[in-house]
Amino acid sequence: MPESAAPAAGTATLPTILCVDDEENILSALRRLFRGKGYRVLTAASGAAGLQVLEGESVDLVISDMRMPEMDGAQFLQQVRARWPGTLRLLLTGYSDIHSIIEAINCGEIYRYITKPWDDHDILLVVRQALETRALALEKTRLEQLALRQHAANEAAMAANARLKQNYITTIKILASIAELRGSNQAGSARQMADLARRIAVQLQLDPKETQDVFVAALLHDLGKIGFPDELLSTPLTQMNGQSLGQYRKHPIHAQQLLMPLEDLHGSAAIVRAQLERFDGKGFPDGIAGFAIPLGARILALVADYYNLQQGGMVQRHLREPEARSLILDGSGSRYDPAVVTAFRQVIDGGMAGHAGEGHGGVEILSGELMPGMVLARDLVSREGLMLLAADHVLDARIIAQVQDFENKSGMRLHIFVQRPVPA
Repeated sequence: MPESAAPAAGTATLPTILCVDDEENILSALRRLFRGKGYRVLTAASGAAGLQVLEGESVDLVISDMRMPEMDGAQFLQQVRARWPGTLRLLLTGYSDIHSIIEAINCGEIYRYITKPWDDHDILLVVRQALETRALALEKTRLEQLALRQHAANEAAMAANARLKQNYITTIKILASIAELRGSNQAGSARQMADLARRIAVQLQLDPKETQDVFVAALLHDLGKIGFPDELLSTPLTQMNGQSLGQYRKHPIHAQQLLMPLEDLHGSAAIVRAQLERFDGKGFPDGIAGFAIPLGARILALVADYYNLQQGGMVQRHLREPEARSLILDGSGSRYDPAVVTAFRQVIDGGMAGHAGEGHGGVEILSGELMPGMVLARDLVSREGLMLLAADHVLDARIIAQVQDFENKSGMRLHIFVQRPVPA
């Protein structure tokens, strides 16, 4: 009979894992491993029993052994894929039968396979990444469904597409804010990095899609650090030892793995992966050099270092902006692409006429001057750097009242920039 680790009161929303194996000692080990890590654990001793559990329970992730009587892991996961496609699938295999693994990958479309005996840290990391991947995919699906409903309600298809793009960018910014909560940088720094990266991309005349990929990659460049311990997050790069440095150098790979299920973010994921590469080939994780590094990653590497030098992420003390800029310029040809360094200097020194694009322009007004129909020209952020409303948001009476109420209760004045009205 299938077993369940009974959840405590109030834990109904915990991620649910179903472990399927015909060996009770394996199920017991998995139950002990996951029970104390914030998961609800269900078990089944066969593929048929596992299907019965799935018929009556909402399961986020299935871990199935490969070799089981009557129904092996490949056959079981194939049925799971067909009947519950939203449930992630992991294969647990204790022997090196490559043909069976390939069958499970092809038929069950498994997320990953794990060999027995497993390393507890590795399997916990794989499960956490799998569930984070599923959460991102579900959020993307939710936004797509929301956009479809909005599209049906809108008279103009172009207006619906613009709203979808805005929701997409807002979601990316929210993810960046979540990553910042686990990071050591100042709140709002990811948006500052993203804006500078975008301006450099425009200076280098990248096309709009490439510029967008760079902007999003900069927003999400720290996503792979979410699982870092607090001590590692607060340690400057130059103070890391071999073990912590090795863990740090893997964060771009973890971020890429989280982003890859989202097709629209493949370009940004490639940039995030290569953010620690150096122009001279001495970087990580792939040791590629020169123009083999994606141009977006060459931009992101420079921008991230520029801000991290000022915020204590690279060295123990916080450098002043001129010191950080000087180190960036000194790294031309070694750490950084000389062309990117030149564009950076032109942007910082005012070589671009204005800051065209998202996040700039408009006129600053008081909350009492807001009127329905006004459009935000910049993200509306709190003093702590948390985003309240995204740029291009069209204000209505309800939102205006909420903004004014926020100011009254927080005792702080928001910096509100709205788009200038178009002359009649």
